[in-house]
Amino acid sequence: MDSAGPLVLAVDQGTSSTKALLVAPGGQVVSRAAVPVSESQPRPGWVEQSAEEIWESVRRAVADCVDPSLVSRIAGVGLSTQRESLVLWERDTGRPAGPLISWQDQRTAPECRELAATGAGESVRSASGMPLDPMFSALKARRLLDTHDPDRRRSRAGELCLGTVDSWLLSRFGGEHVIEVGNASRTQLLNVARRQWDESLLELFGVPREVLPRVVPSCGAFPPVRGLAPLPDGVPVLAVMGDSHAAMFAHGGWRPGVVKATYGTGSSVMAIGECDDAPGLCRSVAWDVTGPVLAVEGNIRATGRTISWLAELFGTDTRSLLDEAEQEASYGVHFVPAFGGLGAPWWEPDALAVLSGLTLGTRRGQLVAAALEAVAFQVEDVVSAVERTVGEVRLLLADGGLTRSARMMQLQADLSGRRISRSGEHDLSSLGVADAAGLAAGLWTLGDLEARPRSADEFRPATGEPDRTARRTAWHEAVERSHPRAAFPAHANQETVPAHAGREAGGSLTERSGI
Repeated sequence: MDSAGPLVLAVDQGTSSTKALLVAPGGQVVSRAAVPVSESQPRPGWVEQSAEEIWESVRRAVADCVDPSLVSRIAGVGLSTQRESLVLWERDTGRPAGPLISWQDQRTAPECRELAATGAGESVRSASGMPLDPMFSALKARRLLDTHDPDRRRSRAGELCLGTVDSWLLSRFGGEHVIEVGNASRTQLLNVARRQWDESLLELFGVPREVLPRVVPSCGAFPPVRGLAPLPDGVPVLAVMGDSHAAMFAHGGWRPGVVKATYGTGSSVMAIGECDDAPGLCRSVAWDVTGPVLAVEGNIRATGRTISWLAELFGTDTRSLLDEAEQEASYGVHFVPAFGGLGAPWWEPDALAVLSGLTLGTRRGQLVAAALEAVAFQVEDVVSAVERTVGEVRLLLADGGLTRSARMMQLQADLSGRRISRSGEHDLSSLGVADAAGLAAGLWTLGDLEARPRSADEFRPATGEPDRTARRTAWHEAVERSHPRAAFPAHANQETVPAHAGREAGGSLTERSGI
């Protein structure tokens, strides 16, 4: 590494932490820092964060990462962010109108059901690429505006700004209200084919165009940094991406046949590809660096969060739990972590968390093993849906914090029957947006990135197909039990259990997902 060469500062603002990395032209990480970010659950199903805390976490992470002696070498900044989470703020003061509503939040599930009952689901999915589900931003936007601007007067007058986390952070630097196209595609307000705000969706969800940011490519133009010490004001923001999109970019995801799974708070399974229909999956814009690239993706609400929830429950830390489960088996215990319903490929917002198969001999290690299996089963359900859309998936590229567990990766190989390639670098969202930023700055080319060595460990299936089939069948039976009608058959009826936003007429969960 050239000790005097240019550097890219990458900031990854995630659900549980904000990370900052200084990256050299060869992809080497010169320094890194991380700052935790809190969340609150003021009511069942509600998940909120402080927009101001998120901004302060970015400032702290950058200050901790960047030695003042390196500032002059920083060519620019790349920013990756959590997606779908939404903030409303005052344009003049920059003050948030209320808390950020997290992508995990389920408060809009009733509105999803109401819209689904009108038959709006098909037109919403056709235009936006997304099924009606509380995860996405559109109904969060309606809820925020109904609370703080019920007649939409301030929104139409340009007094309020509505945006995802990337838009919120960029607004701290001043300049025009903008949003990166990949993040915009996850709001359910963007026409994914035209990459513009869709007037029919804006009308359906009650969102005035005036409150929304202008959609720009992944390489901007963005406002330059301001108030991000020790960087001087004016350092350019070269690239912005959603965190899962950035991880895909770090894998060299523009190459044919690449399918990746990110194991974070939740999980994203993504493949590049264009299609008119992707059953059980979403269609979104992956990025627009040298031109727009579309992707299919399945989102799982609780993977790493399942393990951290168990750690909180048992009063320990996730590392200790994972170590404890290293040699454990689940012994028939199944854990369906539908804390906020189920995401892809089921899209069942009313599914209930289920723990089954317990005996008096069940111990903590078996519960953790069942939780790890649940992660692997959920990922494989989505990979199977991706495979039906884009073709055979022989190799799955894995990244994210939970991939540090070799047990997790081996379970994924065994329960999927596929080879798993675990990235040797856990902060791929940061590195991916650094790669894009460096391209924008002319520090390297796509050819340089394709030739760059990527350290990885490979895990191969160690079990046979009969065992794998039996275990997946048992898992799908557990998923069926997570449905409220299955959990409470004596009390379930049309009046007490509303129709599900993701539910099609007739058939079981397994039949409707194609699994």
